[in-house]
Amino acid sequence: MRSKRESLKAALEGRLTAHHMTAQAIVAEIGVDMSRFPTSDHLSCWAGMCPGNNESAGKRKSGRTGKANRWLKRCLSQAGWAASHTKNTYLSAQFKQIAKRRGKKRAIIAVGRTILVIAYHLLAEGTDYQELGADYFDHLHPDRLRHYYVRRLQKLGYEVELREASTAA
Repeated sequence: MRSKRESLKAALEGRLTAHHMTAQAIVAEIGVDMSRFPTSDHLSCWAGMCPGNNESAGKRKSGRTGKANRWLKRCLSQAGWAASHTKNTYLSAQFKQIAKRRGKKRAIIAVGRTILVIAYHLLAEGTDYQELGADYFDHLHPDRLRHYYVRRLQKLGYEVELREASTAA
């Protein structure tokens, strides 16, 4: 039976981060006792990986992340960048989806926060990491995706008729 620290280190080294020092740094900064943080959102805020929310009179001001734990924040940002360059993983798909709308730097922070949330659940619940896959977002809302591609083809001048594919037994 592996300890929480060993299971987290194995999961982080295996699929989430590219380097074993990243896994060690995450464990060194947050520890293995997650009872200090009621939810993963509390941990993200403590680590400075949640977006700022400064709004006054309906006008949104700077949404910078806080200055919290700078070593952990730097480590998670590097892990997010490394995870964005992996192939056929949930984190790379998340990076691509956010980067096309919000930009690469915000996407790196979002992927780093996801790594931190995964680490929290691995430590708090003692579960193993389950890779969702690169096509996770395609299966999340299939009707919306189908409608999007039909509209794209219609804009290109095609008539589109969709039929269910017959499955061969």
